[in-house]
Amino acid sequence: MGDSLPTVWLIGGTVDSRTIAEELIAQGIACLVTVTTPEARHLYPLHPYLRVHVGALTPEEIPTFLELHGIAAIVDASHPFAAQITATATAIAKEKDIPYIRFERPPLPLGENTLEVPDVDSLTTGSYQPYLVGKRVLLTVGARWLDYFSALQTQAILFARILPYPQALTQAIAAGFTSDRIIALRPPVAEPLEKALWEQWQIQVVVTKASGAQGGELMKQRLAEALGITLIRIARPENKVGQTVNDLAPIYQFCQSHLRR
Repeated sequence: MGDSLPTVWLIGGTVDSRTIAEELIAQGIACLVTVTTPEARHLYPLHPYLRVHVGALTPEEIPTFLELHGIAAIVDASHPFAAQITATATAIAKEKDIPYIRFERPPLPLGENTLEVPDVDSLTTGSYQPYLVGKRVLLTVGARWLDYFSALQTQAILFARILPYPQALTQAIAAGFTSDRIIALRPPVAEPLEKALWEQWQIQVVVTKASGAQGGELMKQRLAEALGITLIRIARPENKVGQTVNDLAPIYQFCQSHLRR
């Protein structure tokens, strides 16, 4: 695949983006996926029409990146909480007049034992903090967010589930988590294992992000109801972007109209 071919920039790193990439290359559409970690590279198949760029792009680097790789359209399939790259890509797409579409995972309705809070600050320092104080709490929010909870280490018994990467472990330790309160697992986590973990640690509250079914949220809702545990869901940020869809079919139609040869 050469840079002279019109190419889709697929902002990836998610299971959704892998599904999109597989369908685009099956249709003969050239695709350049960007991910932030080397591990995420392995989500994608090897194919002549598919390349993977590893490393975060700064706003200053993106215009050159678009020109260098002949980007004719942008498909944003980043995580619902990756608000910065979404905002940046949207602004640059508008400025450069490049077609842009975002795939947003369908949100799940609240479960019976689920409480939604507007943001992480309202939970760690605001009016929802009492839900954590004095409780055995499992955090499944990602290692980068653990620092928000570090001040609560003396007010609650906190446990963290993180990805099995050295950087994630470093971040967890820096946030005050000891080795007996960290478990490193790569998702997806099977429901029996998830249940056993909650029971082993005698968890009373689980904190998660509103990541949708693909992020394991539905399973957590089921377990919370079955075990009588409170599931606290941090709401998604309000991303004010261009065209956004919750179904994959319009993504493929969008790409076909702009890139199919």
